[in-house]
Amino acid sequence: MSTTDFSEDADNDTGDAAVHEARLWIDDGWTAKVIKNEDDEGWAVAMIKDGEREPALVGPWTMGRDKKNPKPLDTNAFNTLVKTASEVLRRHEQQLHAQLHKSVSVTVGAASYDITLDIVPDEDDPYAMLSAADEFGEPLAQVRVKPNFVLNRTSAANWIADGFKKPR
Repeated sequence: MSTTDFSEDADNDTGDAAVHEARLWIDDGWTAKVIKNEDDEGWAVAMIKDGEREPALVGPWTMGRDKKNPKPLDTNAFNTLVKTASEVLRRHEQQLHAQLHKSVSVTVGAASYDITLDIVPDEDDPYAMLSAADEFGEPLAQVRVKPNFVLNRTSAANWIADGFKKPR
């Protein structure tokens, strides 16, 4: 949409001071900013969470009655935008969590195990922790592995059969 630089708003935390203007609405930890949509003739709105450098949401904004200027922000629109932007962030966090945390349950012999892989995406030294717990949730083992370790039922069963030794 817009190529507007939001870096000047990185510290858009205004404390308790709310701003309710036609094109700028700051309240409840969020900033809504109506901007010119450089992709077409219309307008867009950017939702920025306090302290963040990039908007959580950028979307089209309604034209006003004169079909030239944007419709002014109001309480209802702002609340809807906050709800939508919060949902976008929540889905992003869920997706990241799913990428970094894997788990499988396996039964070997008469025992059931829950095996988890937690990836730590450190820039300098990424790694993962492979952990095992019994059917009651009691920890049995934990080893550090490469972040690209593939956790599946077969690799989990092999790790258990190998006495929870660090996989190669």
